[in-house]
Amino acid sequence: MKKRIEALLANALERATAAGELHTTVVPPGCVEIPKERAHGDLAATLALGIARAERKPPRAIAETILRHLDDPHGVIAGTEIAGPGFINFKLAPRFWHEALAGLLADPTLGIDPAGRGKRAQVEFVSANPTGPLTVGHGRNAVLGDTLARLLEAVSYDVEREYYFNNAGRQMKVLGASVRARYQEIVGRPVDFPEDGYQGAYIRDVAQSLVDSRGDAIPDDDEKTFRAAAESAIFADIRATQDRLAITFDVYFNEDSLYESGAIEAVLRDLEAKGLSEKKEGAVWLCGEKVGLDKDRVLVKSSGEPAYRLPDIAYHQNKLGRRFDLIVDVLGADHIAEHQEVAAALRGLGFDTSSIRPVIYQFVTLTRHGEQVKMSTRRAEYVTLDELLDEVGSDAARFFFLSRKSDSHLEFDLELAKKRSTDNPVYYVQYAHARIMSLYAQAATQGIALPGAVTADDLGALELAEEFELVQQLVSYGEVVGVAARELEPHRVVFYLQELAAALHRFYNHHRVLGDESRERVAARLALLEAVRRVLVSGLGLLGVAAPERM
Repeated sequence: MKKRIEALLANALERATAAGELHTTVVPPGCVEIPKERAHGDLAATLALGIARAERKPPRAIAETILRHLDDPHGVIAGTEIAGPGFINFKLAPRFWHEALAGLLADPTLGIDPAGRGKRAQVEFVSANPTGPLTVGHGRNAVLGDTLARLLEAVSYDVEREYYFNNAGRQMKVLGASVRARYQEIVGRPVDFPEDGYQGAYIRDVAQSLVDSRGDAIPDDDEKTFRAAAESAIFADIRATQDRLAITFDVYFNEDSLYESGAIEAVLRDLEAKGLSEKKEGAVWLCGEKVGLDKDRVLVKSSGEPAYRLPDIAYHQNKLGRRFDLIVDVLGADHIAEHQEVAAALRGLGFDTSSIRPVIYQFVTLTRHGEQVKMSTRRAEYVTLDELLDEVGSDAARFFFLSRKSDSHLEFDLELAKKRSTDNPVYYVQYAHARIMSLYAQAATQGIALPGAVTADDLGALELAEEFELVQQLVSYGEVVGVAARELEPHRVVFYLQELAAALHRFYNHHRVLGDESRERVAARLALLEAVRRVLVSGLGLLGVAAPERM
């Protein structure tokens, strides 16, 4: 839609420069937009404002020149207006909308530009260590990462999904000690539960499974058995939870492999060789000022234990070595500083980090009956992701997790998510699809065939503002998906689907489709609804949400 007007503007500039009235020959990208208020037209161009300085003329005078040279051979513009300091507003003719709708129905991509064709992307997300069940916070990470992968695939990237975890760190030692303590408790041995141990019921479940399989035969000092049992059971639960959200991974990357391969030691040697690290206070430090940080950061603690940022540097060096065109890290807000430190260290080592793009998400507040549900992983006062899915289902969980920009705090209203009414945003969008399918069923009982391939002439009976509003929403779908993928902002698709559903419901509530006496209008409106249906299915699919036929 915008490209067509941009092409007409480019032609007008060419004619104006040939006449010696202007000098600019290129239309700046993004100069055609949809106005916030429909009273300002269907599209508005800022071209005159954008080239005013170069032309050394008032924007309104430039706009007048452009309109004098505007040639519209196919009659797609119904009217133009110069507004404000020099905006050019366009009212589009019905023929434009008919052609746009016919083009959308003939396009299996629904207008999505394959901007990522020939490129490889990696999305790393969830990456929770196997120390406990996935929580609601992990759920936002999981859904955000999976949807980003789907969006990148939609614009033709070859996408690899990766899960990064550590099963050999201090947390795992504490986990094993917690299971051992519960095991001792169950078999009647003296028990001293670790002060910082994991207290969730899942710990007792793991211990009980060991008792069931081996009785009291496991020695208290067999740390490996307790830890391995916990890791196996918890990872199985994590994968099962991911399956409920239709989330899969191509690669599971174990942090411990970085130690086994010598990658950690190599990073330390390289930093030292470049003078970017120093030993002091018994620890190894990254020299902050030399890599653009405000202060030094610990790489290896005085205890000999590596700080989190050290293996992360080695891990991202590994990622860069795999030559992805785009590397997406989905991280909680508490990891912002660490990610900046890792990127700074990599740049100090000579790596180009421009392909690495962090997507930071804020945490989730879960409310039930207006009251906040407290969450604490260590003390086990939390709601697991499975419990959330049991209560509201996968569709509502995914939609709600994506309903705000990732770096905005999310308040997840359980009661709203469970409502089977149009107050619930996911129900509202899904109901739009179900409504269309119900209409198709009615058409079948009346012997009305759904339209096949259509041309602009077949759509000539569409003439109402509500119909053209729907078409305008539909033809902007490809751009919305493209921007959401480029900016790594899946909430844009959520907002778009809500607006499209609202336009469909307004139209449906005020205008008959099958009951109209004009067969041409019935056929044209069915074609319009088919386009809406296809876009709803596509958009909901990008979110990992179903498009039900009945509700």
